[in-house]
Amino acid sequence: MPDVEFSTADHVARVRLNRPKSLNAVTPQMDQALYEAWSEINHNPDIWVAILSAEGDRAFCAGADVSGEQNGSQSRIAFGGGITGVGGPLLILEKPLVAAVQGYVLGGGFEMTMCADIIVAADTATFGMPETKAGIMGESGIMHRSIRQLPYRIAMAMILTGDRLGAEEAARHGLVNEVVAADHLLEAADRWAEKLLAVSPLAAQAAKHAVLSRLSYPLDVALSTRYEPIEAYATTEDVLEGRRAFSEKRLPTWSGR
Repeated sequence: MPDVEFSTADHVARVRLNRPKSLNAVTPQMDQALYEAWSEINHNPDIWVAILSAEGDRAFCAGADVSGEQNGSQSRIAFGGGITGVGGPLLILEKPLVAAVQGYVLGGGFEMTMCADIIVAADTATFGMPETKAGIMGESGIMHRSIRQLPYRIAMAMILTGDRLGAEEAARHGLVNEVVAADHLLEAADRWAEKLLAVSPLAAQAAKHAVLSRLSYPLDVALSTRYEPIEAYATTEDVLEGRRAFSEKRLPTWSGR
C-alpha cells in the first residue's frame, strides 16, 4: 500500500496517511504525493469535500521524517498537506477539508491538521509543538497558525515549553469541532462530510475563498471587497436549483455547476 492513499467517490476525496509504524511521519515521497492529492482536489470539479485521516492508533502524524534515512528531495513542496506553504509554494485548498485525527498530532502533523476547516479528534489525540523541547527549530508555520487558532497564552505555552494539549482541552479552546471515541473517528468524519455535501458546493467554495482571502485584513477591508467567486456563483445552475427547491418545498439536488 502507498504511504499516502488517495481515492474519490460520491464527490468526496479521501487522503489517508499510511505509514503507522513510523507514526505517519512525512517523507519527501509522501510530501510529493500530498501535493498531488491537494492539486487534484482543487482541479477536479467532481470533488466537493475532502477528508484527511491516518492509519494506526498511535498517531495521526508526528511531523516530518527526520531520520535522515529517506531518499529524495528535501524541498518540502507540499509539507503540511500542501496547504501551508512551508518551505515551498503556498497551496490553498479550495474545497472544504475535514481532518480526523488520533494519537500524536505533533509538529508538521499538527500544522497539517490546523489547515482543515473541520477537525474531528479521537479522545486519544494530543496536539503539540515539540520543536523547542527537542532543540529543533526549522520553519515557523506551525507557530503562526497556532497563535491564530488558539488563545494567545495557550499557544505561547505550547510553543515555548513543548507541552501538549489533550483532545478535550483542545475542544474547550475551539481548536476542534468534536471529540469522539477512537473507534468512531471515521464515522464522525463521514458525518461532517455528509453535512458539507448537503450544501451547494460552489457556494461553500465561494464562501471559503472569501473568508480565507481576507482573514488577515481589517474588517472594513473585508466588508468592502468584491469577491469574484461569489459574484460568479450568482449565474450558476445551483442558484436556480436552490430557488426551485425552496419554492417546491424539497431538498435541493446540487450539480456543482
